[in-house]
Amino acid sequence: MSKVIVITGASRGIGRNMAYNLALSGYKVIANYNKSEEAAKSLQKELKEQNIDIDIFKADVSVKSEVDNLINFVIQKYKKIDVLINNAGIAQEKLFTDITEDDFDKMMKTNLYSVFYTTKEVVKYMIKNHSGCIINISSIYGITGGSCEVHYSMAKAGVDGMTKALAKELGPSNIRVNSVAPGAIDTEMNKDLGEEVWNQIVEETPLMKKGQPIDITRCIKWLIEDEFTTGQVISPNGGLVIT
Repeated sequence: MSKVIVITGASRGIGRNMAYNLALSGYKVIANYNKSEEAAKSLQKELKEQNIDIDIFKADVSVKSEVDNLINFVIQKYKKIDVLINNAGIAQEKLFTDITEDDFDKMMKTNLYSVFYTTKEVVKYMIKNHSGCIINISSIYGITGGSCEVHYSMAKAGVDGMTKALAKELGPSNIRVNSVAPGAIDTEMNKDLGEEVWNQIVEETPLMKKGQPIDITRCIKWLIEDEFTTGQVISPNGGLVIT
């Protein structure tokens, strides 16, 4: 059987691009979504027209019980999970002094707790099989911090910290854990940046162009196929930030 890949937040943007291209590459993809049901069905239909079947599954991954339902569905159907890609997330631009407790809680539950819930549920099956690959989608702001996105930056930095610690813990079980921290990617999430901001970003980027979802998917595909990379935070960002 092909490798079974669970992707959270897979109906739009980077997640959709990953689901589409990994399915085309022959992997068995389970695309999770929460609110964007029509987008998820559209993805499934588009692949079906190319004789490729994927599963779509509705679950709010910030809620543990719904994560349990998602993972149970996959295990019952495929008996294993080879790759978990924690991609679901939200962003919010707000002055630190204006961030409410509700804003903070929602950000942490969606961007950090979800990674904890899904990973904790999947890891027990990976340990049993002595094999697995976990890829967390964080952000360049988890590395550099982002003005007016303190809670977002905190959550993504937490994801990277979890990645490094878990890679050490799970390495002896032949499970690799890495983060991919995209720079400025041309997605719906960044649609409100505006032309002036985008032009400034491009000017400051050594490669002089916007990042595209496929750039992240290519990195993901390499991490799935690689066998000697773990505990790393890899940032495809066109050279905008070089560490």
